[in-house]
Amino acid sequence: MREHFLLDPTVHFLNHGSFGACPKPVFEALQQWQLAMERNPVEFLGRRSAALLRTARERLAAHLGAQADDLVFVPNATTGVNTVAQSLALQPGDEILTTDHEYGACDATWHHVCQRTGAVYRRVEIPLPFEASEFADRLMAAVTPRTRLIFVSHLTSTTALVFPLAALCAAARERGIATLVDGAHAPGQIDLHLDTLGADFYTGNCHKWLCAPKGAAFLHVRPERQREVHAPVVSWGYVAGEDGAGSTGGHTGFDAYVGSTLLERRLQWQGTRDIAAWLSVPAALDFLAANHWPAHRSASHQRALALQARVLARNGLQPIAHGTDFGQMVPIPVRSSDPAGLRAWLFDQHRIEVPVTQHAGQVFVRVSVQAYTLDSELQALENALAAAGV
Repeated sequence: MREHFLLDPTVHFLNHGSFGACPKPVFEALQQWQLAMERNPVEFLGRRSAALLRTARERLAAHLGAQADDLVFVPNATTGVNTVAQSLALQPGDEILTTDHEYGACDATWHHVCQRTGAVYRRVEIPLPFEASEFADRLMAAVTPRTRLIFVSHLTSTTALVFPLAALCAAARERGIATLVDGAHAPGQIDLHLDTLGADFYTGNCHKWLCAPKGAAFLHVRPERQREVHAPVVSWGYVAGEDGAGSTGGHTGFDAYVGSTLLERRLQWQGTRDIAAWLSVPAALDFLAANHWPAHRSASHQRALALQARVLARNGLQPIAHGTDFGQMVPIPVRSSDPAGLRAWLFDQHRIEVPVTQHAGQVFVRVSVQAYTLDSELQALENALAAAGV
């Protein structure tokens, strides 16, 4: 599969998880959409964009087990988290309950929102080694009468754990508590059926494991919660009004780009921007289907676990979870007192692109194995870690 990607052949690229990698045919689709936009930007953005985005959302919704009317495109999962966080009418003392494994940028989002509103961002420790069967009960045991929302990752960034969310979402719903899931790493890496999962809000990236271009992500909102969500940038959809009526500010043709559903009108048009990455999502789904991606995904998962096992057998450390708790990313515990130095050494001396993360005093080399990953790249990392004595 390596020939289908644009990756630098001189780099051992084991960090698909950070920004993804776009296959050549999908990148070509992106460029074709950009060219179509530049040929007549007024027609493309002003008259065609809503219908084009609708078609792309329908394809994505079918893949995610969701309804197109409950989805809207956003540039990245961080934007999705911010959109929800800044939409909630939080009061002083309200609690946002989360885990101690969340992505730093989203932690920063909640700290900012809580500082502004007087709400409280409260972390629950999810100890290592991880036991999936205890996850939902541990979080729900921390719920108080002030808990307004539970915010959790589907796959954690630092520790690469897959959190089991169905039971948590169901338990929270029974208590009248909303759930927001940061699914940045989930689409394409694990099977998703958002309608069944039951999260009130779910945001995920398409540019990571779905292999879409950078800047393609989505926010999914259950129908009964959609009136709570507001755009971070107010634009023409608000002028048109929630029922599509109202002042047009001297312009016509709003529905051609603001759309007709509530989520579309509020979130779809936030000023002029390049929508080509969103329109390329169907091309990414076509690429995965044409190349039998479930088989590649399963094989990548097994190869990642095998590498983890070999390194741990050498360095005498233990995994932080069972193999079923990981996807195509695995955290390999290492003995290092200088994570930043180890990451830099791996790249500068061995041309290995891989993140070195930390959690609860432990250091991990977080390896991503994608269909294009070569066995020689995994061996290069294994050899380098042995040479470093970690």
